[in-house]
Amino acid sequence: MAESALDRSLDLVRNARAMQGNALAEMLVRLEAELVLAKQAQLPLARRLLQHHADTYEQSDDAVIVLDLSGYLTSWNRGAEAVFGYTSEEAIGQHVLFLYADDAGADDPGVAELFLEHGSCLVEVRRRRKSGDVIWVRLALSLISDDDGEAIGMLVHLSPLAEHLTEEDKIRLYARIIEDSDQGVLITDAGERIVSINSSFTRITGYSATESIGQTPDLLRSGVHDADFRAKVRAAMQGNGPFRGEIVGKRKNGELFPQSVTISVVRNAEGRITHTFSLFSDISVHKDAEARMQRMANYDGLTGLPNRSLFNHLVGQVLNEARRGNEYGALMVIEVNRVGAISDTLGHDVASEVICTVGRQFRGVLREPDILARIDGSKFAVALPTIGQREHAGIVAQKLLATLAAPLLVAGHGLQVSANIGIALYLDDSMDTASLLRFAEVALAKAGEFGLGGFLFYRDEMDQRARERLRLETELRTALAENQFELHYQPKVSLRSGRIVGAEALIRWRHPERGMVSPGVFIPLAEETGLIFDIGNWVMNEACRQIRAWDDAGLSMPPVAVNVSARQFDRSLPGRMSEVLDLHGVEPAQIMLEITESLLVRGTDSVIAIMNELVAMGLALALDDFGTGYSSLAYLKKFPISTLKIDRSFVIGLPYEENDCAIARAIVTMAQQLRQEIVAEGVETPEQMAFLRDLGCDQLQGYLFSPAVSGDEFARMQRDSKRLTVSR
Repeated sequence: MAESALDRSLDLVRNARAMQGNALAEMLVRLEAELVLAKQAQLPLARRLLQHHADTYEQSDDAVIVLDLSGYLTSWNRGAEAVFGYTSEEAIGQHVLFLYADDAGADDPGVAELFLEHGSCLVEVRRRRKSGDVIWVRLALSLISDDDGEAIGMLVHLSPLAEHLTEEDKIRLYARIIEDSDQGVLITDAGERIVSINSSFTRITGYSATESIGQTPDLLRSGVHDADFRAKVRAAMQGNGPFRGEIVGKRKNGELFPQSVTISVVRNAEGRITHTFSLFSDISVHKDAEARMQRMANYDGLTGLPNRSLFNHLVGQVLNEARRGNEYGALMVIEVNRVGAISDTLGHDVASEVICTVGRQFRGVLREPDILARIDGSKFAVALPTIGQREHAGIVAQKLLATLAAPLLVAGHGLQVSANIGIALYLDDSMDTASLLRFAEVALAKAGEFGLGGFLFYRDEMDQRARERLRLETELRTALAENQFELHYQPKVSLRSGRIVGAEALIRWRHPERGMVSPGVFIPLAEETGLIFDIGNWVMNEACRQIRAWDDAGLSMPPVAVNVSARQFDRSLPGRMSEVLDLHGVEPAQIMLEITESLLVRGTDSVIAIMNELVAMGLALALDDFGTGYSSLAYLKKFPISTLKIDRSFVIGLPYEENDCAIARAIVTMAQQLRQEIVAEGVETPEQMAFLRDLGCDQLQGYLFSPAVSGDEFARMQRDSKRLTVSR
């Protein structure tokens, strides 16, 4: 309609150019009418809503005016005309300031029509009539909102104060204010029963007056808050000061919603509480907006991972912990290659999905405490808190790269991508987030120079150590596959007779290029990588095979002790031991299992059950490296251990170091009390032997008698009845 009216107006203007006199005047009248129609058709929704409120109060005797948000009058009823003397034609379109007394400045508390921010309020102000008289009036102000809850104007009820309000008038006015408020109002009696609500209560909660009145406020209870919080709310309802805060309520439909709540009480002349009233607003929209803003500020919109800002914050917290605990960690920057080429050929959406897929795969190989972020385009960052050894960062980098070895299935395409990784370490390289990121970026750039699909440490020596470790891991796997391991046997000698009474099976790695590799080099690596399980199984099978071979050769050999890793010590160990013994035809008494002290505190009940099962099979248990861990009489008396081995670190200083002497004496005394056999490791001198013999130690093991030797050499020593001279 607005468009046709404008078109007709344009036609009238063109025709009027050729007219004069009465014809021209008539044409202008028609033009004005058409423009009025066009203006009315183009009134915005807000103006029509304001007009609706104006029509509602047009004929009311109460003085009511309607303002838009700028303070201009859009409605002036006959009650307002009676109070101020202005007709609606004189008032509508004017700014409300034309009613203000001359001395009412912008800081006057009575200019509430211009600065109302909440749903409603009641103020007393000075205003000027058309006659020039200044009068006091009471204004009841409330915002007018559209269907979306946005304020579009203001409804003002005016009451001259020259004529004092009766109590009935006040009650009616207050009731009107409460009813028109956009805040929910809940009034309870002294028994905490709801006696009144307003329309906003029903709009927010879904409960009508019929459904609410007579109930308690528990009608809205969500069950989210704990007892302490509920106690604070109840204290306010019982008059211990007002409550202001946020409460999660529950609507009639079961939906939970956050609300901003004020709770106060009403007392009678005697000071007793007669009523409690609660004012609340639904703030779910604000909370949702706040959460969205928080997420936008801290998380990557594509992958949902932390962004650079949040990553910096989280790493800062990790570094603070590292400073206190003197713990090492690593920071990586990862550049995913070929994403740009994928975007150019298959489109931006496919490239974006590739980034998301890579992020998910990276997250899948990281530990829960590890931090993964997308910091830019095809770049990710990873923080590894509290790594056991600095070289472990290289292992994680290798795992991340391995996730990209196979093509990614995205949008029906098998897409191959790779990555380069730069690594910086703390405490070594820096303890500052920005510096660590910069150093990792430098290492990333260098890694890119060497080609696709690799990683590089910021420091060359760390890079060499990490690569050496990975190379050793690969060679260790090859050693298992190609049977490069050997078992050597170190004799145990009785300190009473000097005869060989046992042996410990010790693994050796005969590397095709490096020669003999010390167990101190590869056993810790095997523990970290999980290869120790396979290596431990090989050792057990080889020891039993050798015992069977000695038996077949007619040799009477003493028991052989085999070390058992904590990784091997699980519920299936007794079953595996039974299978190995049966496979080689070895008696359980021919094998002793040596365990470490760390097992004793790992899980007492489960460990004891496994130990008892092994002992019931006829296997003996020895506690290796005693004194280096968590040893105590309280622990030892719970476990079916028959032998204690004094660690070589306490033997070295004998008999001259007082502390070593005291420790050795305490261990022997403890073992004797528990009726356990005592073996001293690393005995190299006659003085050490004599001291241990005099303490009451049962056996020794060490270079004083023999290093670890091959199976054939150990058999020869046994055939020759080789002895140690132990006489005084």
